[in-house]
Amino acid sequence: MTLTATSSLAAKEKCLKTLETMYLTRFLDEKMGKLARQNKGGTFHLSSLGHEMIGSMCGLALEAGRDWGLPYYRDRPFAVGFGVDLKDMLAAHLARETPYHSGGRMMPDHFTHKEMHIPCQSSAVGAQFLQAVGVAKGIQLTKKDEIVYVSGGDGSTSQGDFHEALNFSSLHKLPIIFVIQDNGWAISVPISEQTAGGNIAKMVSGYYGLAIHDIDGCNFEEVSTALTSAVDKARKGNGPSLIVAKVPRLGSHSSSDDPKKYIEHCVLEEEKKRDPIPLFEEWLQEMGLASENELEGIRRAAFQKVEDAANEAEKVPHPLKEVHDTKVFKEVPKISAAEKEEADTSDAVVMVDALNQALKEEMERDPGIVVFGQDVAHGKGGVFGVSRGLTEQFGKDRCFNTPLAESTIIGLTIGLSLTEPIKPVAEVQFADYIWTGINQLFNELSSYHYRSNGQWNCPAVIRMPYGGYIQGGPYHSQSIEAFLAHCPGLKIVIPSNAADAKRLLKSAIRDPNPVIFLEHKGLYRQRVFCARKMPGKDEILPLGKANIVREGTDITFVGWGMMIFMAADVAEKLGKEGISVEIIDLRTIVPLDEEAIAKSVRKTGKLLIAHEAPSNCGFGAEIAARISEKEFPYLDAPIMRVTGANCPVPYSKVLEDAVLPQPHDLEQALRDLADF
Repeated sequence: MTLTATSSLAAKEKCLKTLETMYLTRFLDEKMGKLARQNKGGTFHLSSLGHEMIGSMCGLALEAGRDWGLPYYRDRPFAVGFGVDLKDMLAAHLARETPYHSGGRMMPDHFTHKEMHIPCQSSAVGAQFLQAVGVAKGIQLTKKDEIVYVSGGDGSTSQGDFHEALNFSSLHKLPIIFVIQDNGWAISVPISEQTAGGNIAKMVSGYYGLAIHDIDGCNFEEVSTALTSAVDKARKGNGPSLIVAKVPRLGSHSSSDDPKKYIEHCVLEEEKKRDPIPLFEEWLQEMGLASENELEGIRRAAFQKVEDAANEAEKVPHPLKEVHDTKVFKEVPKISAAEKEEADTSDAVVMVDALNQALKEEMERDPGIVVFGQDVAHGKGGVFGVSRGLTEQFGKDRCFNTPLAESTIIGLTIGLSLTEPIKPVAEVQFADYIWTGINQLFNELSSYHYRSNGQWNCPAVIRMPYGGYIQGGPYHSQSIEAFLAHCPGLKIVIPSNAADAKRLLKSAIRDPNPVIFLEHKGLYRQRVFCARKMPGKDEILPLGKANIVREGTDITFVGWGMMIFMAADVAEKLGKEGISVEIIDLRTIVPLDEEAIAKSVRKTGKLLIAHEAPSNCGFGAEIAARISEKEFPYLDAPIMRVTGANCPVPYSKVLEDAVLPQPHDLEQALRDLADF
């Protein structure tokens, strides 16, 4: 900013507004520190001392409710500049029942406000980057005039998600501004031990199309120039920018941290000389933009605003303990289901074709649905062909490939699900490969509705081929449903036949919650039992409704996926010998149709549960525990399980058959129960 420009009234107003926001942030920081020590509801405090200028100016440069902000947990200055209510911020700090933020469910400084376009923040370092990229992709798809801001500390640039986010946003020329507030420390680890060469801007200079600004985050002119350029580039649809702003860390990492343990006293003293507030005050006076009296007036007014807001925040009540387990899922309108569903094999189609048809029909019905993942687009249509023809029919914006990066796929899913009317349907190529995306899945996607106190929800489907019996070996044969079911906030669907697969996928896509859709690879093209007549376009099934595949009186068999395919043949054989087996196909394990199992057990008195995952902590153990706790008086025999061995699934067919349940294992267990 030149002297001529700064002498204008508009420039003066911009400068003084920036200073006011910095004062508010500084006084908020000091007040929150005092409240934490007073233990008035929250004891944790994150300092943003030294970060006031870069965050404040970023918030002021964007428009809340139009643009999007995904600040990291130290970016209180952005929240103030963006316009977040001071009372709400202080009430959240005190873990009170605020109408916004999380109602006491999240730690302080994890702002969220749907109307302002601030999605639910994370404590996991760097997790916000890919979610912001997903939001930016949604903006691009819907052709809205909006910008996404996302920030992190220098330590977050060591996370793979940061680099995956830069890569994807550069590939797709997304309207996003990355801001790294580089204070030189990731808690106690200096940047010399974090970043090769110690320079973040140079480290990421190879991302084609990414504009990089390496600036002093305490210099008003440098920050203003970089922000103006980045905002202009994003508004014009010319792609992402990265601003690396060097700032001092004047406080501790958090209220539980003592920087004197790892930073020399002389270094701490030198950092104080870089305090952006006195530096900015001095610059304003040198430029003739404000007198000391004007500064003092702004300072006093800001202090009083914070004090008044704190007084109001303390009046906000604590959350009621009765709400502790609410808002895990968003409510779903009830869907009716047939009382009895017969296996109709006339003009039968296999599961892979039924799933493909479900995607096509839903994409025709809802133009907001987008399908993406590795190899899903163009001629490939996924490794198993489930998404074949979608790019050709609906275009590359609605069915596109992603890089080979599961964290990108899940993070992108989260961000896209926040940008109405987009509804993401993602594919992870094999369930065995989900683990590099598990932070985004378990820490982020699953708890979004809960953490935001019901403000946000993520209508998303993540499809994953899973299971064994195809000689896939340790990296292509896992059954991971028990891991997934243990994580609150995820719905888990596992169809056993083509008709159910189509109807359940449609229901999953229409659900306002995240749904994991597990598709057994061994059943994709299985014609015996699994192939069914193609359901109509309007047929859907409720999630959480089990199917009685075969009625019986002697033993209840509970399973899902491949186990239902095997059990149908075994039960037919035993039925001819006078052993009546009732087969229950759960279809979804979350929600679990516990009543269907209980009702059957009350009739038969015996229960066998089968799954191909290892027995140790398998989902069958959860079912057994629930039934034994609630239906024990009806049991005439111990609950039995047939499961996979407690080892990985090997490649050799001989070894695989020994590890995974076989029809003769089910038959023997059923005979043992019948004889009990």
